[in-house]
Amino acid sequence: MEGLAKIEDLGKPRVVIVGGGFGGLELVKALRHVDMQVILIDKQNYHTFQPLLYQVATAGLSPDDIVSPFRKIMDEQANFYFRLAEVQRVDTVAQVVETSIGLVKYDYLVVATGATTNYFGDEQMQRNSIAIKSVEDAIELRNTVLSNFEKALQLGDEEQMNSLLDFVIVGGGPTGVEIAGALSELRKHVFPKDYKELDFKQMDIHLVQSGPSLLKGMSEEAAQKSLEYLRNYGVNVILDRRVKSYDGYTVTLNTGETLITRTLIWAAGVAGAPIDGIRKESLLKGGRYQVDEYNRVAGYENIFALGDIAAMITPATPEGHPMVAQPAIQQGHLLGQNFARLLAKQPLQPFHYHDKGAMATIGRNLAVADVKLMGKDYRTQGFLAWLMWTFVHLISLIGFRNRLFVLLSWTFSYFSNDKGLRYIIGKRREPMPVEATTEKAIV
Repeated sequence: MEGLAKIEDLGKPRVVIVGGGFGGLELVKALRHVDMQVILIDKQNYHTFQPLLYQVATAGLSPDDIVSPFRKIMDEQANFYFRLAEVQRVDTVAQVVETSIGLVKYDYLVVATGATTNYFGDEQMQRNSIAIKSVEDAIELRNTVLSNFEKALQLGDEEQMNSLLDFVIVGGGPTGVEIAGALSELRKHVFPKDYKELDFKQMDIHLVQSGPSLLKGMSEEAAQKSLEYLRNYGVNVILDRRVKSYDGYTVTLNTGETLITRTLIWAAGVAGAPIDGIRKESLLKGGRYQVDEYNRVAGYENIFALGDIAAMITPATPEGHPMVAQPAIQQGHLLGQNFARLLAKQPLQPFHYHDKGAMATIGRNLAVADVKLMGKDYRTQGFLAWLMWTFVHLISLIGFRNRLFVLLSWTFSYFSNDKGLRYIIGKRREPMPVEATTEKAIV
């Protein structure tokens, strides 16, 4: 058995938090003045602002703009300890977390591992498509898009060339809608300048949504307006269709229709990322742990779960809270307060979600917003919604540097209609080999 990881024992109650997403990070902050030893374990040494990953993927922002090192964020928090490691399993009897650097003891364990891409068991789709759940994914997508255009310049076969220019996005939620809009703006303003030899009238952007409308969970006005905006941008929005298969070249829908592309972007669903060792009876459909109103995992007194991995089943939320940032942040904040109450032997406070609404941006001056203020619903679209989306995302970023650099990047892009980060560095998805019959370009 592995030895103990080297972490000083302070002789205080120890809470181990697995995952530094929105929920885990908020919990760490909420425990700043609580007399506990707080240990955060994550396989990355930084927090990622995931709502803006699509902008990294479409050359609008640098990866550095949306990440913040945990040690920098918590540099003044005396009770905070961070360990860069991968969690392998939990021994709930011995109360230790087994990691790639050894065993970490806990008095209280908080699982805040978030969500992973859900391919619904389709291994071919997982192998051939690109998702956007991490910085690495976003960089890979950006590199792949730019590399494919470079390859298209070398081809003489029109069908093969078009397959490199065309995109299929699966999933009509905020991620799918936003990346479709971003690609449309690149097609109109940026790519024709970079690749003058290519005809971008041949660049097709298809957005496939299995349901009858976009942005499930938002208002009908938001769904209809986003559909209108995307179609005006020239996006082919395909509703009530499911992608049945994708072999790296041909996309087959459940209706038998086919689309040709070398780049399929999967934004169709997520599932929780559970940890081995926690009883399977606590795990619900979708890979989420059932938790009570205090975020305790069913069957345990000292194990908690936050955010996407937690399903708090109530009459108002029969499938748990939505897998977005706000429930995770609010749960993390309350759980920090409840740990203080727990140490003081005071009653815990139950969680009540305060829904602040949802937003999605489609492009320049175009967004949709459903906002809840003072118990009232406000719905707006267009320029005002775009301003609201911009402001909310800007102030939600961690750190002055990130806010400043993102503001400067957005200002530059707004007035220049340009995306300045069109470089190919690192991993890219290589397309399937071109047919032997394809003509070789003569340079």
